[in-house]
Amino acid sequence: MLLMRRKLRIETERMTLRPPQHADFNGWTSLRQDSEPFLAPWEPSWAEDHLSRKAFTNRVYWANRSITNSTAVPLFLYRRGDNVLLGAITLDNLRRGPAQAGTLGYWIGQPSARQGYMAEAIEAMVHHTYERLDLSRIEAACLPENVASRGLLERSGFKYEGVAQSYLQINGRWRTHVLYAALRADRRGRTQVG
Repeated sequence: MLLMRRKLRIETERMTLRPPQHADFNGWTSLRQDSEPFLAPWEPSWAEDHLSRKAFTNRVYWANRSITNSTAVPLFLYRRGDNVLLGAITLDNLRRGPAQAGTLGYWIGQPSARQGYMAEAIEAMVHHTYERLDLSRIEAACLPENVASRGLLERSGFKYEGVAQSYLQINGRWRTHVLYAALRADRRGRTQVG
């Protein structure tokens, strides 16, 4: 299924989720820079040019290609009331055929953290994934000590599935992650995670 970039727009109660555009550069750079101490413990190390216009331009081109080719759905979260950028959510690594799955990633700027915005975005992305992309499985991973992200995933209907050793390099080190998944037709029931 091909999605045209200009048409991809997901509305939630308080936000508009849409692909990044070149005009988002200043807001994105400011939010990422101001939130760096908040985000750094949970993300891969930033490249030297992470906040440069060239890197952002490449990000926009990648987003457009990914949406057009149905390989990923990268969206920025904008609060509708004042059109402020809050963060981003991406459904990446889209796999068709027998898998019908994708991998969810997200971040929120520190000023908007713990206000329910990301839960709202995940709910909208899950709905979009099942209803528009016709996928059956959404995977997500986070660091075991990231209590906020684990709670968010669990409240959003994701269930704990296990551990992946040395899953990603986070802040310069290979780190083990806990794995979660949401299924379109989930018959697993609740899981208890210690």
